Amino acid sequence: MMIEKNDTFGKALLDYHQYPGDQQLITWTSLTDEDPVPISYFFRTFNQMPLLEQEAMEIAHGKVLDIGCGAGPHSLFLQNERNFSVTGLDNSPSAVKVASERGLFYTIQQSIFDFHQDNYDTILLLMNGLGICGNLVRLQLLLKKLKSLLHPKGQVLLDSSDLIYLFDETPEGEKIIPANHYYGELEYGLRYKNINQTFPWLYIDYGLLSYIASNIGFETKMIIEGENCDYLARLTREH
Repeated sequence: MMIEKNDTFGKALLDYHQYPGDQQLITWTSLTDEDPVPISYFFRTFNQMPLLEQEAMEIAHGKVLDIGCGAGPHSLFLQNERNFSVTGLDNSPSAVKVASERGLFYTIQQSIFDFHQDNYDTILLLMNGLGICGNLVRLQLLLKKLKSLLHPKGQVLLDSSDLIYLFDETPEGEKIIPANHYYGELEYGLRYKNINQTFPWLYIDYGLLSYIASNIGFETKMIIEGENCDYLARLTREH
């Protein structure tokens, strides 16, 4: 997860890293109520990861870029357990500090949109990492950026969710969704102690992701579907 401005997320990670306890991060969206998340969750081990993330850890390979690395649970697993060269990228200075102090060798504090480095074999955007683009227009910019960073035979591994299940239906069974924007474009909120932050965030259904990605020159494959309309997808360059 990559958070700008107040760095609420990063401050929560740093606080837990320095003084681990039962701290919680409160999250909400324009579609959902407040939900407390134990900050310890962002420090999870492989065995504590959801199945989608475990699968991503298993199929990652080569030189890895972990976008929105946070405290580094995925990066550290791939570095320490699979001996991969991993770069953790996050826009949060506090998150990068935590990941580095936890032992991640390569960390960069920067927005992916400003990032220019060598090509990677695997690019990770987990915990709905592509949400950082905020809307469908910027999703195209993000995918173009990812393509420019990807080795010709590399892969992008990302997870997201289809939020259609959150909407009510008409008596005829049709979903009642907003007409003025895509239903996965929403406002995401965070609160830690007395710090609040909101920002645009994107969740995208697999079909629309595949369509947009194909226009950028990606082939998309569903790797695994979760139990709550979530999924793990792999993007590769079209041949």
